Amino acid sequence: MLTSNFLPFLLTAILIELTPGPNMAWIALTGASVGKRAALTATAGIALGLAVVGAAAAFGLAELAQASPYLFALLRYAGAAYLLWLAWKAWRGQGDVSPEHAHNGNVRWFRHGLFLNLLNPKAALFFVAILPNYVDSAAPVMPQTLLLSATYVAVATLVHLILALLAGQAHGWFERGRNAIILRKICAILIAAVAFWFLASTAR
Repeated sequence: MLTSNFLPFLLTAILIELTPGPNMAWIALTGASVGKRAALTATAGIALGLAVVGAAAAFGLAELAQASPYLFALLRYAGAAYLLWLAWKAWRGQGDVSPEHAHNGNVRWFRHGLFLNLLNPKAALFFVAILPNYVDSAAPVMPQTLLLSATYVAVATLVHLILALLAGQAHGWFERGRNAIILRKICAILIAAVAFWFLASTAR
């Protein structure tokens, strides 16, 4: 399972995850606006979403999304629409991205992280277009694919955990007085921006 390609793949995964993207932006917003616990729970949902996509890629299901323009487009627009829905709820003060909802339970944050990655074709593209380049054809393919997929999920989760903890440190200041209302509006705008970023970053 562990071939000479593993360390180059590990370095690639780290560099990709350190590049700002929609997941990082959303976790940072969640941590600052709602708190550390919500951001950590969202991170767990993202990790499971990535793991599911990685497993699907290992069994060839992600290649179907890559090969079908209609399915790929459906995933793109569904993911962006989900983010825009969250932005609208936050703007109206009824959403999860607002301090007054911070103590209503964190299952919703896990669900958001999970859905955002299941609907993210960019994740499927990584497992289909990049990961296979590090598989040694001279060794059993399936064990290598599963190991590399698990490695990528672990790297992504570690980066997201660190970001969630750092963003959570700013939550105390943001929830004071009118800061909470201002931040909710800003978060709504930024989440909408992340939705369009999501579309742009997954464009083919």
